[in-house]
This record gives sequence, C-alpha cells and structure tokens, in this order.
Amino acid sequence: QVQLQESGPGLVKPSQTLSLTCTVSGGSITTNYYYWSWIRQPPGKGLEWMGAIAYSGSTYYSPSLKSRTSISRDTSKNQFTLQLSSVTPEDTAVYYCARVSAALKYDYWGQGTQVTVSS
Repeated sequence: QVQLQESGPGLVKPSQTLSLTCTVSGGSITTNYYYWSWIRQPPGKGLEWMGAIAYSGSTYYSPSLKSRTSISRDTSKNQFTLQLSSVTPEDTAVYYCARVSAALKYDYWGQGTQVTVSS
C-alpha cells in the first residue's frame, strides 16, 4: 500500500517561498513509470495541477505557475519537494501530493496540508 504524507509550514508570509515535502512509503519514487504530482485547492475553488516529477527525475510544470515553481526529489529519503516562490494570499490553499500512473490515473493521494499566505 503506497502512502503519501505532506509536510511543511502552515503559514507563509507574502513574497516568501513556500516549501512542502511529500514523503512516500510503500513504493519507490523511482519506480517505472509513475509520476509524482503536486495539486492544490484554493478555498471555494477546484483542484489545480501544479507540476510533477517523473520516475526518471524529469519535471513538468503548469504553464501558469512555471515561473515560480520548482519540484525536486531526494531518492535516498523517498521524498519529493515543492517550492513556490513569491507567494501571495492567492496561493492560500490545501496542497496535495499524489501518485499518477502512466495511464494518468491519480491512484494515491496524501491527506493534504493547509497553507495560508498572510502577513
């Protein structure tokens, strides 16, 4: 059973960089052919895909967030990390990490973590 767990600060100040880590257990983030994604849901809005890192280490980003987003991984810890720079209150959301299969099925999710951007 694959499990994902998000961690990071719940409060970030405007203009700072938001950093979240997803720790994966029950499966390796280097296993072919899975993709490890970050998704967020602002209050009262739908899910927004932010980006992903592939089993190979290749990264993919939403065009609307690409200039501010970086996803990396630590294979020794079986973790992948999201960094979102220059945050504003509009970046307030519940942030999720998820595993995506080659068939683009989101088969495992973390429970989500609330991040609030406020001074």
